[in-house]
Amino acid sequence: MRIAGIIAEYNPFHLGHAYQIEKTRELGVTHVVCVMSGNFVQRGEPAVFQKAARVKAALSAGADLVIELPLPWAMAPAQTFARGGVALLDALGCVDVLSFGSECGDLPLLRASARALGCEGFSLLLKEKLAGGLPFAQARAQAMAAFAPSLAAPLDTPNDTLALEYLAALSSLSSPIEPVCITRKGAGHDAVKPQDGFVSASFLRQRIAEGRFDEAAAFLPPKAVSIFREELEARRAPAGLKELQRAVLASLRTKSRMELQDLPDLSEGLHNRLYHAVRQAGSLTELYSLVKSKRYSHARIRRVCLAGFLGLTASVSEGVPPYLRILGANGRGYEVLKRAGKAARLPIVGRYGQVKSLDKRAQIVFNLESRATDLFGLASPLIQPCGREESYRLIQL
Repeated sequence: MRIAGIIAEYNPFHLGHAYQIEKTRELGVTHVVCVMSGNFVQRGEPAVFQKAARVKAALSAGADLVIELPLPWAMAPAQTFARGGVALLDALGCVDVLSFGSECGDLPLLRASARALGCEGFSLLLKEKLAGGLPFAQARAQAMAAFAPSLAAPLDTPNDTLALEYLAALSSLSSPIEPVCITRKGAGHDAVKPQDGFVSASFLRQRIAEGRFDEAAAFLPPKAVSIFREELEARRAPAGLKELQRAVLASLRTKSRMELQDLPDLSEGLHNRLYHAVRQAGSLTELYSLVKSKRYSHARIRRVCLAGFLGLTASVSEGVPPYLRILGANGRGYEVLKRAGKAARLPIVGRYGQVKSLDKRAQIVFNLESRATDLFGLASPLIQPCGREESYRLIQL
């Protein structure tokens, strides 16, 4: 067995994701484990399809085992997202390689750039750039351009930037997992047009949200098309923030300054800006505009607002996830689980009954996941009932 791990959102699963799995297998990999975000994603939005459908799509297109990246790490900045995903793969105790997409496809360059991020000289430059009011991503890119110009390119492209966080997480965990990068093919991140038969996930989400699924279907694996079409016909999708708008605003309006101060990813009085803005805003778009400044990205603001709605706090995403929750598996996936059963360093959870035996922190994280799924049920065209986490059944293909 040679087991590879992939960390993804699959929002939705498309041909580019299938391509990555295919190329990963060409490296001699026999089993593929995917750590996947649940019903809310890093952009600070609901996933367009519920996680069960995305698990089915992933398993039908090459994945063998799907593990959930819990909400506090899934809906978080890149560093926290990467730390959570890498920690879960490492905790399985049997993953050999971590496969990730890359614009440059140059692993030595990525390694060197990741090492430079930890240098004291770079840290001093970064502090200077941040003191000048730049957003974190821009400040870091400019600091690297000044510190080591030959290593700055990966900080200008989204997949390479995330790759640096994966490498940093592997290093901080002293993980023996070997990183491999798969050169990204076709349309770039958030590209608005197809290229070489591939499109971005944002292109697909937009078409699906506009009711143009047939246009999106051309860029999805055939089995995924059937799975996602069934979700649309049952009116369980597409999920979106529009349906949650009043609920999010209502939730934020009821919070005190102190409660807002406890939200994740806050700095420099952002909670005060949010406190005043939510009392004026008549829509989420207006709220984001009122809170927005040169320092804060739209994605960061969306995450902060949605965190308030979902009940997340800064402390809950500290450290690493407390359990390995299995969302789906095929025969090869069960082979991985058999090996992990002897090597895993976190409890493996396959059904709700097993959660009750976990420690307090694990139960807090699971309860947040359950609450989030109940609220996600309000984001689809046909409102879904509560309790779906407790009744979730492992997807088996």
